[in-house]
Amino acid sequence: MFFRSLAVLLALLALAGGCTPSNAPQTTVAAAGAPAGGALPSDVQRLVGPVYRAPELEALVDRVGQRLVTRGGLNGSYRFFILDQPVANAHALPSGYVFVTRGLLALLDDEAELAAAMGHELGHITERHAAQREQQRRHIMDQAIDAAMKSGSVSVGRSVARDGLVKLRSYSRDQELEADRVGVTTLTRAGFRGDAMITLIEKLQRQTRLEEQLMGLPESRDPSALSTHPGAADRLVALNTLPVARKTGESDRRAYLAAIDGLSVDDSPEEGFVRGPAFLHPIMRIAFAMPRDFRLYNDHDGVLGIGSDRSLMYFSCKAGTFEGRLDDWMRNRMQPTPTDIHSTEIGGAEAAIGARPRGSDTGLGQVRYVLIRRPDGVCYFNLLSDGPDRDRRIEAMVQAASGFRDLTVAEAGALRSYRLKILPGGTPAATLAARMPYPDFRLERLLALNGVDSAAELAQRDQVKTVDP
Repeated sequence: MFFRSLAVLLALLALAGGCTPSNAPQTTVAAAGAPAGGALPSDVQRLVGPVYRAPELEALVDRVGQRLVTRGGLNGSYRFFILDQPVANAHALPSGYVFVTRGLLALLDDEAELAAAMGHELGHITERHAAQREQQRRHIMDQAIDAAMKSGSVSVGRSVARDGLVKLRSYSRDQELEADRVGVTTLTRAGFRGDAMITLIEKLQRQTRLEEQLMGLPESRDPSALSTHPGAADRLVALNTLPVARKTGESDRRAYLAAIDGLSVDDSPEEGFVRGPAFLHPIMRIAFAMPRDFRLYNDHDGVLGIGSDRSLMYFSCKAGTFEGRLDDWMRNRMQPTPTDIHSTEIGGAEAAIGARPRGSDTGLGQVRYVLIRRPDGVCYFNLLSDGPDRDRRIEAMVQAASGFRDLTVAEAGALRSYRLKILPGGTPAATLAARMPYPDFRLERLLALNGVDSAAELAQRDQVKTVDP
């Protein structure tokens, strides 16, 4: 995988979990449907998600990918796809499928950077990194089992496994650097500029800093030896030692920007939209809003909210039939059994609210569970607050969750994805930032989108990327 996901978000999402109705199959808050005439085999699509349908842009991605294969001297058959995901990422399967997300395409500036991203993923395939990692993992497990049997101690086996898995993480870091080296060689053989891998990593570095700002986190440092991936600084140092990275070549910036003009930079309607502290789903026709200081993160399985005081909210829905009253379900099915359970009504529907018993987990502060019956199942909120003002805060969060409601047909029909807009240069950065349809960090978002660090750098661009509501 080329670009790390938001591991911090995943860890927080796991912490926020608790109330998960279990007598019905999971359905996502944003059930992603198969694209019309999807070209991916069903088993592959189940693994990676739906593709983004935009014929001209799909043709560009395939053309650049096939150019890497043919002119880069690669053997084998490869297929290139755009995934319908707003997060910047790229990855590949050993079977020859290479994927870039539309979130990554929005960050890139030209065809050379696209070639760099796909060249890195092709490097993972050609060097058989996935197979090597699996072989190494099996070897570690065999060593651990052998050590446990010979010593008669499970603890010895666990120690061997732990040490081996630490080494495996380092092994993966080496593979990432190797994929960079192979990728930059492939893209220069194909005629693209060699420094595209460098400018790509710099763009991803800026995007990471922006994400940390949005979450209110301190700026990250390079990963430790326990990290699966090398830090951007390590990768840039390694690339700058390669003469091939300074090789001149094609970029085709103007053609690339024309191709991504109008690209969605939002969640798909099937996933629902985050609008400031509010979440609105035009397909399910539901909406709620957390307190104003909350930042929401939409994921395929649900919505995570993080308050300025690190309070947490997790929202999701399950399909199925839930027999009986929801407050009885809480009493009889949840462990540990919540306290202060009471039945209520939210948005005109049956609901139940309960609290996590004090002392059931000393690592948690105030926790509330909110269940809301839907025609096709149940939606639920897990709420957590552990700050100095947690008692008042948790009640404010419960009140916000109690504002859950149905969208009208007109409201749902008016919701649209935010889209990329390419404009001629010359407009002051402050003016462009003011047009960005976000409640905060507008200038920072604009600069990261264009891969620059300052308004002065942006002013030098003859074409600028913005976002239209």
